[in-house]
Amino acid sequence: MTATTAALGSELDVPYEGLPPTATADFARNGYAHLSGVLSPRTIAEYEPVVTGEVIRLNTQHLPLAERDTYGKAFLQVTNLWEHNAKVKELAHSSRLAGIAAKLLGVHAVRLYHDQALYKEAGGGITPWHADQYYWPLSSDRVCTIWLPLQETPYEMGPLAFARGSHNFSIGRDLAISDESEARINQLVDEQNFENVVEPFALGDASFHRGWTFHHAGPNHSSIPRRVMTVIYMDADIRVTEPANDNQVADRNWMPGTEIGQVPDTARNPVLYDGLLSG
Repeated sequence: MTATTAALGSELDVPYEGLPPTATADFARNGYAHLSGVLSPRTIAEYEPVVTGEVIRLNTQHLPLAERDTYGKAFLQVTNLWEHNAKVKELAHSSRLAGIAAKLLGVHAVRLYHDQALYKEAGGGITPWHADQYYWPLSSDRVCTIWLPLQETPYEMGPLAFARGSHNFSIGRDLAISDESEARINQLVDEQNFENVVEPFALGDASFHRGWTFHHAGPNHSSIPRRVMTVIYMDADIRVTEPANDNQVADRNWMPGTEIGQVPDTARNPVLYDGLLSG
């Protein structure tokens, strides 16, 4: 069944058929994948107003852009919308999206870590170079993030961009997202000749990137917000590790009740796709 034939509301449970046979190997080599037609325009149109409404309702950033630091200018960030809205939960818990993540990571099953809406306002600044896994107290790198724009995202809106192959490079992993990470990782990307891949996103496109892949985004030069929903998926067998920095201490809040050395609790971090069970 394709996106055009799937009934509205059911596409999230229909497997994505756009992955090439080499997808797992390509993802392991490149550290990211930009996929077309992950969701249909009809499905985006169904969920975008709900996500946007929750971002407006739950946003706590009210300073004018000019008074914020670099991170604050990058985007409005609202986390775990699925806990606040049943409709957003359908999107964040989608077996379609989780199934793509499992196949790209080469694992039989993935569970939810958490979701984030990232809305880069009109006139919003850069998203500095960084690697997400700096923030995650997890036992392996079998973790990835879907970056799902909720509108077409041309160059002028600041689409997410990736340093191809940088997930295999260990220097720079000690940097939180900041002016320092922007300067130092930008220098590393140049010195190591990593290709900086910047592409526009059509409506329904999405990217997946590994936890240690260096990525960034340009400013939003358009007159409308760049609306993006993200969901982080982890190998269902991953374990919580001793935090390596204060940010990882804070990120343990996404796995409440899970002790160091344990697999995250299924009630709070549910398995969203299991290829052994779903066939």
